[in-house]
Amino acid sequence: MVDPTVFPKRLMLLGSGELGKEVVLAAQRLGQHVIAADSYDGAPAMQVADERVVVSMLDADALRAAIVAAQPDVLIPEIEAIATHVLAEFEAQGIRVSPTARAAQITMNRELIRELAAHELGLRTAPYAYATTADALRTAADKLGYPCVVKPIMSSSGKGQSVLKSAADVQPAWDYAMAGARAKNQVRVIVEGFIAFDLEITLLTVRTRDGQVRFCAPIGHRQERGDYQESWMPAAMAPDVLRTAQEMADRVTAALCRGENGPGAGLFGVEFFLAADGVVFSEVSPRPHDTGLVTLIGQSISEFELHLRAVLDLPIPELRSYGPAASAVILADRTVESPRYTGLAAALAEPGTDLRIFAKPRAHKHRRMGVALALAATTDEARAKAKRAADCVRIVG
Repeated sequence: MVDPTVFPKRLMLLGSGELGKEVVLAAQRLGQHVIAADSYDGAPAMQVADERVVVSMLDADALRAAIVAAQPDVLIPEIEAIATHVLAEFEAQGIRVSPTARAAQITMNRELIRELAAHELGLRTAPYAYATTADALRTAADKLGYPCVVKPIMSSSGKGQSVLKSAADVQPAWDYAMAGARAKNQVRVIVEGFIAFDLEITLLTVRTRDGQVRFCAPIGHRQERGDYQESWMPAAMAPDVLRTAQEMADRVTAALCRGENGPGAGLFGVEFFLAADGVVFSEVSPRPHDTGLVTLIGQSISEFELHLRAVLDLPIPELRSYGPAASAVILADRTVESPRYTGLAAALAEPGTDLRIFAKPRAHKHRRMGVALALAATTDEARAKAKRAADCVRIVG
């Protein structure tokens, strides 16, 4: 049995994107040994990790072999596209999975997380139905009413997601969902009634193995094509509305932290719609959240450091806010191999701004290549400042 008080630990990061890169940096500041795995070489987290492994994490045999070779103390999933039953196998052998293998299994499947939230926990969600054919999708949409939202049961980053405005959209939406589904033999979608919301928020929720729960300030965000475009903190919320969201986040993360070897620990990004008549649960990720990139400038300890501390059973100090903060994404407008960047000096010229360039080896249209960060006197000012900084950066071939 590994002594939890002795460091460094061998941490294996499953998925090596920009969020994982920040986790690796946080881990190495504390002297940990990190093995970064992804399906392609040169991924952002690989650039700063101690070791790198190129492996398809949907290939159960290949993933299993990679984990055996790495001999990690802790497995940290950074993406959803993983053969999660393999995580459960290693958790049963005593290797810690962050936060739990169960959390990874449930949250990668929209049907499982919706059934947990709506039925087991009784949280308020959008009305929904499932469909396995285009005709069944049409029936579900007619029942739920237009507009409604269609998503593959398993996908990520908005892939396969669309809004149906009329029956004419059904077949194109079905085809798009099938093309965006993680497994190409997957023929099941979830259809959700459209929520007329005033604001979408992410409530970063940290759970420790001894049952403590900590919430960051709520983060407002705006999405396009299923991907976040900007985020800001703190999002303006009435105290009673915030308490309701915190209670819902507490319940769903507690359920996901029930692990094979006792309670799990880590940071969760819990998403909600704030509607005129209350709080509606949307989704949850058992890992740092893309909208939480704003914490790199907005508070004393980022979501990545919080996640790592919880995973390693290290103390989590009181969080200090640095004031209203915002992030704005830097997107590619075309495919570029080995992209280069201009405009960094202009982006950083305005006081209270910062940048993260992710150094991805390839750009393609709408791919997130970096993020601009800003502090200001108000969230509106911070949002405008972050957008100005992001607009300065250009990707060139």
